[in-house]
Amino acid sequence: MPDILTEALATPGLLWLIVTIAAAGLVRGFSGFGTALIFVPVANIFIDPKQVIVVIALTGIASNAVILPRAWRQGSRAEVGLLVAAALLMVPLGLLALDYLDQITIRWIITAVAGGMLAARILGWRYSRPVEGLALLGIGASAGLIGGMTGLTGPVVVLFYLAGQAVAQSVRANTILFLAALDVVLIANLTWQGAVTAELLVLALILSIPYATTTLLGQRMFHPDYEKFYRSVAYGVIALAVISGLPIWG
Repeated sequence: MPDILTEALATPGLLWLIVTIAAAGLVRGFSGFGTALIFVPVANIFIDPKQVIVVIALTGIASNAVILPRAWRQGSRAEVGLLVAAALLMVPLGLLALDYLDQITIRWIITAVAGGMLAARILGWRYSRPVEGLALLGIGASAGLIGGMTGLTGPVVVLFYLAGQAVAQSVRANTILFLAALDVVLIANLTWQGAVTAELLVLALILSIPYATTTLLGQRMFHPDYEKFYRSVAYGVIALAVISGLPIWG
């Protein structure tokens, strides 16, 4: 155990990972999303893409324990269930694609997905039609594929929820439920592949401490009346993470 802890503490950029995951927890606590969008672009600078996915999925368990009970009461479980069912089938394909792509390509894909979502929101893209049935399954499948390939499990689903007419409380609850389920799906697939190592478990545990703490703080900050403020803060932090994670920086 001491050797494993030493290896985890020697992880390149550990301080940056801690700062980033703390910021991500705060944003997720009050907005319901943003963890992967903030953490993944930065983490890919320092560690292997598949390791990033393992860590972000494992640390998700910490925040889920804090915020899932309220989301379970407030969310639309039937709707989220359809999204998860479709995503479940596509996660293995995303992870398979990850094995054939180099790290720089993955970082560009992450930049494109995260930056594209952010741009759509800043430009005011709206999707006013009801999303149900096959459309809902398509969104879930896309989220699973992209999540398995990059660790960004939420952008596709979050984009449609935020672009629609749902109130902040509903968006937040449904997003939390979906991301919690996808964390479990990712961990199951990665464990089967042998990608979940003792060192990554310890690293995830280290990061879970600031993550769970700031997630709880963010949840206590949440108030439906400040929806625009929460979204503005979330977009600003996501933009900073996307810019800092650009492959052009090395």
